[in-house]
Amino acid sequence: MTAHASLSRRAAAELIGTAGLLVVVIGSGLQAAELSRDTGVALIANSLASAIGLGLIITLFGPLSGAHLNPVVTLTSWWARRTGGEGLGGKEAFVYTVAQTAGAIGGALLAEAMFGRTPGTFSTQVRDGGHLLIGEVVATAGLVLVIQGLGRIGRPRLIPAAVAAYIAAAIWFTSSGSFANPAGTIGRSFSDSFTGIAPESLPGFVAAQLAGGILGLGLAALLYGRGKGTGAGAGASRTAKPVAVPVPVPVAVPVERVVPTSLSETGPGDGASPDKAAYEPVG
Repeated sequence: MTAHASLSRRAAAELIGTAGLLVVVIGSGLQAAELSRDTGVALIANSLASAIGLGLIITLFGPLSGAHLNPVVTLTSWWARRTGGEGLGGKEAFVYTVAQTAGAIGGALLAEAMFGRTPGTFSTQVRDGGHLLIGEVVATAGLVLVIQGLGRIGRPRLIPAAVAAYIAAAIWFTSSGSFANPAGTIGRSFSDSFTGIAPESLPGFVAAQLAGGILGLGLAALLYGRGKGTGAGAGASRTAKPVAVPVPVPVAVPVERVVPTSLSETGPGDGASPDKAAYEPVG
């Protein structure tokens, strides 16, 4: 079954999905800090909750908007279309990015209010130093490579589980804690908690994330060629022709594997939404 959602509905999905992601990330961090003074224990709880929440959000919103939840993912989709592949148009990419940023800020404020804190208090957690910026480049490049790589080898249904697992790991193996999301980074500046980031640290982190996105695209092209891939990032393909090649996956068992022919909004109006077939469970 395929839903044809308007751009406004897809933007709403990006806003709500990104807000939900920030509620999970910040809320689990606040809860963990309240329950344990051990930073390691708190980080384990935060990383697990963030990964599980991210996977669920991608699975839920992927069939509607592609569940980018991240301006870097949206910009890589836009670039894929500009270079002859499949992805979002310029207007759609702009609307997605605005929705993601607004959602991230709203999610951060909601998380703070939910734990009885004063919403709108900026973070005092300064994150600077070249090693942290290198960590953000690595974290974002890896994220883009996971999404693009799975799309280009024809395994887009693995993306929700793979992205969630990658983020859980990257929170631990990168020096920066793997923000890897400009909208999420801006949102986290509105939380004075251990998951937050001071506003003065935003320019460096966002620049590093954009550089990581470019690096990730380059690595995907080097390893897999300039195939059409999955310009929609974390979501399902858009206008697609089904090919009956059953592929069992850990997140949702599809009826048939969908080979994307166009991830761009090529339909009338503001375009066709992602194909729900990539997420359709058997039941």
